[in-house]
This record gives sequence, structure tokens and C-alpha cells, in this order.
Amino acid sequence: MDALATLSKETTKKTMPEFRAGDTLKVYIKVKEGDKTRTQLFEGICIRRRGSGINASFAVIKETHGDIVEKIFPLYSPTIEKIAVSRKGKFHRAKLYHLKKNKLLK
Repeated sequence: MDALATLSKETTKKTMPEFRAGDTLKVYIKVKEGDKTRTQLFEGICIRRRGSGINASFAVIKETHGDIVEKIFPLYSPTIEKIAVSRKGKFHRAKLYHLKKNKLLK
């Protein structure tokens, strides 16, 4: 258990902003194409956050050209450069799965 605790402590050193379901996030992702890397922006509404520590993850949903795109990210993934909170949400629920069906994304 000692090795697992040290691994968890090392990966959670990365500082993440405080956010919750309903907040609009900008997630900057490192994308590797061949031998080059670039940063890609994924901006949308956080619909859920689950887990704690090294196992934490969150899901972001956005509407693009009439299609709804949902991505699930591990919170402490090495491919995430940074997370920025654009706008705080006004929701009082922990999971916002109804946004997928109602197309309330704007």
C-alpha cells in the first residue's frame, strides 16, 4: 500500500481549479500527431464529476454543428495541459445527463 500511496501523491501534485457540474470549462489537451505535438481546446459544460484522488474523472459536453459531443477525461491525465473555468453554472444537481437529451447547450 505504501507504493500506491506515493504514486497517488505524486500524480495529484498537479493543481486543478475548483469546478463542479454545470460550470463551463476550457480543457487544453496535448495531441500527438506523428512526431509533433499540439494543443487542442475542448470547451463545453461539465455534466459530471466522479471519484477522488488519482481515480477522479469528469465529463464535458458541447454542441458542434448540430451534433452533441461528450468527452470523459481522467482528472490527473498527463495529456491535459490545463483546465480553465470560463463560467460558473447555476445548476443544483450533481449529474446533468438531461442536457444530452434536451439540447440545452448554448
